[in-house]
Amino acid sequence: MRADVSMEATRSKQSVQHGREDHPASNARNATYPGGDTTPKGKACHGFVSLTVLKQERLKKAKAMAENAVKMHKVFSVQGPYSVVRAALRARGWVEQRMHCPTQTDHRRHSNESGACNNNADYSGNLEKDQDPDVLYDLMSRLVRNEMVYFYWTNSVDTINTKSLQKEQITNHFVKSESFTTKVGLCVNLRNLYWFDSADPDTFFPRCYRPGPQDEMPAFIADYRRTACTSFLKYIVEREQGVQRDGNSHNIRGVTKRRKLPSSPVILSQMINSALKVCHEFLESLEHRDIDMHSETPPTLTKEEWAEFINGYYLAVHEGVEIENSDRFVTCCKAMLQRLLEVSPQQDIDGIHNIWIIKPGAKSRGRGIKCARRLDRILSLVDCDQTLTTDSKWVVQKYLERPLLVHGTKFDIRQWFLVTAWNPLTVWFYKKCYVRFSTQPYSLHTLDSSVHLCNNSIQKHLIPSRERHRSIPVDNMWSDDQFKRFLSSQGREAQWQTVIVPGMKKALIHTVQTTQDLMESRKNSFELYGADFMLGQDLCPWLIEINSSPTMAPSTPVTARLCAAVQEDTLRIVLDWTADRTANTGDFELIYKQAAVNMPPYIGVNLLVNGCKIKPPCSLPPMRSPNNSAAKRHDPVKKQPKAEQVNPVPKLLSKSAQSQINYTSKGVTSLPPLPPVPAPVKIVSPNLPMTVTSIPLPISPTSNTVLLWKRKPKVSVEVQPRTSLPFSNSPDKQ
Repeated sequence: MRADVSMEATRSKQSVQHGREDHPASNARNATYPGGDTTPKGKACHGFVSLTVLKQERLKKAKAMAENAVKMHKVFSVQGPYSVVRAALRARGWVEQRMHCPTQTDHRRHSNESGACNNNADYSGNLEKDQDPDVLYDLMSRLVRNEMVYFYWTNSVDTINTKSLQKEQITNHFVKSESFTTKVGLCVNLRNLYWFDSADPDTFFPRCYRPGPQDEMPAFIADYRRTACTSFLKYIVEREQGVQRDGNSHNIRGVTKRRKLPSSPVILSQMINSALKVCHEFLESLEHRDIDMHSETPPTLTKEEWAEFINGYYLAVHEGVEIENSDRFVTCCKAMLQRLLEVSPQQDIDGIHNIWIIKPGAKSRGRGIKCARRLDRILSLVDCDQTLTTDSKWVVQKYLERPLLVHGTKFDIRQWFLVTAWNPLTVWFYKKCYVRFSTQPYSLHTLDSSVHLCNNSIQKHLIPSRERHRSIPVDNMWSDDQFKRFLSSQGREAQWQTVIVPGMKKALIHTVQTTQDLMESRKNSFELYGADFMLGQDLCPWLIEINSSPTMAPSTPVTARLCAAVQEDTLRIVLDWTADRTANTGDFELIYKQAAVNMPPYIGVNLLVNGCKIKPPCSLPPMRSPNNSAAKRHDPVKKQPKAEQVNPVPKLLSKSAQSQINYTSKGVTSLPPLPPVPAPVKIVSPNLPMTVTSIPLPISPTSNTVLLWKRKPKVSVEVQPRTSLPFSNSPDKQ
């Protein structure tokens, strides 16, 4: 006992020495357990304060807030360092049920990548620490640890089991969003846009191919060759016109080392003639004039001719070999380019270098992305991993060689948008965005990622170039207001609202339209996406990719302000506006709300079908020939059947016809009138267990007797036609 007291005194002394006198736990002396036991002093462990050191008032307050949160269905759970989301939910009266992560290292990994943390009822271990040191939240988190969570905000959809969620539970992810948040999914789905809208994806999305499937590899090679032809025509025109694109590093004459191509006009004219032929064939295919061509029509250029053309193109454009006597071809080249510009919306961004960007289909943050300008280099990059090629995990996309630059530096725009429902489709556009710069000046003479990739995850590890303009900050970011000021200095500020913003809205709407049928629509689900855009020299936006779970890390002063604002405004839409349509939506703007589809009235699951059983048909008994019937009638030896033994006329005849037939011991004496034309008689009687169709009446020109029915072999019914029939004779003449 004395040892315990001395140890506790030592702990108290150490607590005072370490400056813990002002901690709330150190002031709570002689606190009591709910059962009445007392202990000297407690201690705080991993952010959770033991119940023994809490004041009774604090405990009552925590219990009251926790009970009210459970009653109002306001228990939430957040995975990752989303302090803004936590603070906004707590301000609305929500109580957090903490997610457990094993170690601090794992927590950092999950905050950077999509990880999974499972709920743990045992909160005695290491738990994720919040920026708010108030122990009241820690206590309430323990009080609701076994309660149902009504709001989930996680890094990944795989963190929770969405199939087990109840209708009232809210989550910040949709299932199957990879249909447009991966590069492969975006490439494939935008090709189906014509089923949903009349827009052309080539007006906002650079053409893209999957080199894995066998049917897309030839299409990519054909596009590369055709682009080489148009690029060569541009090179001839711009070279003779002396076009200097110093700002975009497109200086054609600026190659330091040049070699002279042998001054043979045949080689140059042959290359231009081949390029014109390929472009003309492409125009005819767009106008559907090639459908009349025979299937066995030889290609425009043979394999050897293509190899010769591509080699000459590399020498002229890539290696800067000088070409002489090309001025006389400028007119025809310019005319062809003008025709192509009318039908090809990507003509301005293609440039002359034929650069393509190779991307892993499912990676993010710029990992594994490379640029290449030679066809053999592109094919070698794609074929380096057969597994990825087979699974179609690579995409090859046309690179924007002539983007809009800010002081000679490339940039892209990160734009947020929010989807709150897929049926009916509801899309919100955020009015704020930010601009990301590369650390090196833009140039097409080098294809290094430091020049052409603007991802912050790549550029933050690089040192900015000294040659870069001083107006671009060291952290490589601008807000949208700073970018609009730059446009104002260029006299183009009005185009932000007339060209850039409308173009981004249309691109996002068309993208989600193509994936609506692939998504699993769930009520009380939402998701915030981050889209990356580049601008052409005409300020038209080009969609590059769409990211799920966009980073909200405050890496720069710009992102610290904007990322916090977009999280708060997202909760305004999901929680406040959903409950009250007049609530403030922040900087979110509703840009698309699909019209509700009228469903047919529900009539239940009972389906009744009435019908009758169809009996199988049976054949008629064999009919006797007219000669045999006549012989039997004139046989004096054979007796005729008695009247009472004659079976009644079958129901094949109607009642009115039966009433006109007189039966005697010698046969039938009268018969109802028959139709004048001896055509086949079609008899259908639903009362008989058989079906008789097309029965001709056997008529003999000699006996003038018609046999209608035979019931038994021993009984025969002879019918003598009336004299009024046009085909019968009088019985007296027989």
